[in-house]
Amino acid sequence: MKAPLNRKVMVVGYDAATALGNTFAKTWQGAVAGRAGFRRLTRCESKSRSNIVGEIPDWDPSQFPYVNRKEASLWNADYVFLTMEVCRRALLHAGLEINEEIGARTGCLIGSALNGTDSYRIAMDNYVNKGPLKVSPYLLPNVCANLPAGKAGMLMGFTGPIFSPQGACASGNHAIAIGARMIRDGDCDFVLAGGVETCLVPEIIQGFSNMQATIKVSANDRAAEDPSQASRPFSLDRRGFVLSEGASVLVLAAEEVAQSLGLTPKAEVAGIGWNSDALHFTRPNSTTIIKAIHEAIDDAEISPVDIGAVNAHGTSTPTGDGTEVDCLRAVFGKNVSNIPVSSNKSQVGHSLGASAAIEAALAIEAMGQGIVLPTVNHIPDPAFSDLDVVPNIVRKHAHEFVLSNSFGFGGTNCCIVFRGL
Repeated sequence: MKAPLNRKVMVVGYDAATALGNTFAKTWQGAVAGRAGFRRLTRCESKSRSNIVGEIPDWDPSQFPYVNRKEASLWNADYVFLTMEVCRRALLHAGLEINEEIGARTGCLIGSALNGTDSYRIAMDNYVNKGPLKVSPYLLPNVCANLPAGKAGMLMGFTGPIFSPQGACASGNHAIAIGARMIRDGDCDFVLAGGVETCLVPEIIQGFSNMQATIKVSANDRAAEDPSQASRPFSLDRRGFVLSEGASVLVLAAEEVAQSLGLTPKAEVAGIGWNSDALHFTRPNSTTIIKAIHEAIDDAEISPVDIGAVNAHGTSTPTGDGTEVDCLRAVFGKNVSNIPVSSNKSQVGHSLGASAAIEAALAIEAMGQGIVLPTVNHIPDPAFSDLDVVPNIVRKHAHEFVLSNSFGFGGTNCCIVFRGL
């Protein structure tokens, strides 16, 4: 094999759709305002007590010119059109026009934890109630993890590598990390990297509830009257995460190619640290998480003291938040008190395979604007008294490096350091 080119990798654009808004601009507006985008479930019927979720507001793919009635009927896994549209808008934000030459050097890596679960549910309902011949011949393409990236390529004309990194809740960071390595080595000049999740179906909602992962809102819980308070990472009364749908795509580019096309970099993918726990399928392993964080910082060729902010995994679970805080203490020592630690999941919830990519875009935008986003719904936990979680209100904070953490089921960890420009 050829020697790697060792090129620097820049983020030149991004877009997203989250519980705070159906575009990145709307998501950002809500995040800076300190809002949380949670409400009671409307996407489907569910008897679960975990019925406060994050739904993308005003999301209607039928408005897009490439979604006619036939397309909508055939591609009934919601993550397909969501990926296509967010990829399209991310390219617009980057100012990158795909032609034959650029398209051949452009890849697309979109991670997802659950893929086309909604399409499978429709097929099963048809099988049981209407008979086997009513199962759509498009079922299998709908549940193929690489299909959304493939459809995005068909829409926009890029022909580089497409696949779906499967890292559970760390999938978005895995996509960014793999895409950055591909550009660094010279396999691609551009990669659309991110994650997508359309997980709001009854069985998934109930499954998370039964495994005690998501919050069950009782009558005396503060979210009973105000659903926006359901997700509260690092808070004294945290009781589980809020399941959310969402998507985010970052446009990665080789530095010199971006310069030659007049593209404006927003950040550099400076360092990557990834490993696995070999401990338990849901309980995190602090030893390997600490190692992944150190490796990301070392890969960026900086020291822990150079990290100016942390975008935490911060799910709002008692064990997960506690373990992450212990890991940050181990990495940063006494200086941990001086580093703002934000959890975007307090505002957009946990969108599984999409969450890390959403958080990366928010962290980069915040760094570019010289602020840190808040961890909303916060009631101080004495156990975290040494931690600055940027409670409830956005704050001015100039920083050059941000660490973005992501951990997933199966014991998979992926941490990325972004450098502001």
